[in-house]
Amino acid sequence: MRTPASVTKQAILLAARERFAADGYDRATIRAIAADARIDPAMVIRYFGTKEKLFAAAAEFELHLPSLDGVARERIGSHLVEHFVLRWEGDESLLALLRAAVTHEVAAERMREIFARQVASLVTRLVDDPAEAPRRAGLISSQILGLALCRYALRLPPVAELSPAEVVAWLGPTVQRYLFAEPSPARSVDSAAS
Repeated sequence: MRTPASVTKQAILLAARERFAADGYDRATIRAIAADARIDPAMVIRYFGTKEKLFAAAAEFELHLPSLDGVARERIGSHLVEHFVLRWEGDESLLALLRAAVTHEVAAERMREIFARQVASLVTRLVDDPAEAPRRAGLISSQILGLALCRYALRLPPVAELSPAEVVAWLGPTVQRYLFAEPSPARSVDSAAS
């Protein structure tokens, strides 16, 4: 009995996510991914073409940003940080994408697309001035991605040892400020140094 194409593709994607998470983009090979999926490497090429295309398909996922209906405005920043901490702790494929994004442009572009599209869309709905949404979303993303890099990829001891509640307590106010506070007037670097 022949395996349906959709089942084979899903097996390849699952194996790819696990392999990219374990080995990173550069060290993961089509041959290893095929072995993990228990198929011939030619099947991987048949369905996805290249390792870059396979990676792009394997890294296609939703951040599953929460509905913020019913969340008090002053709690939105903390609610978002809590969501991301749970998301990072429960999804190896997101961590694999982060690791790969540091060293590989295809992965970096995928990470930019995911965060720009999904976080900016949420922020646009929340802020008073939609023209500010991309900047605010970028700042929020810098905090979330910086946390993930230090906590989950680098395992920086003070950050990695924080409980999820402590992470939320520290980062929630920062994300809240990025969402709703007015920025301080800009000062030039020269005037700040003197």
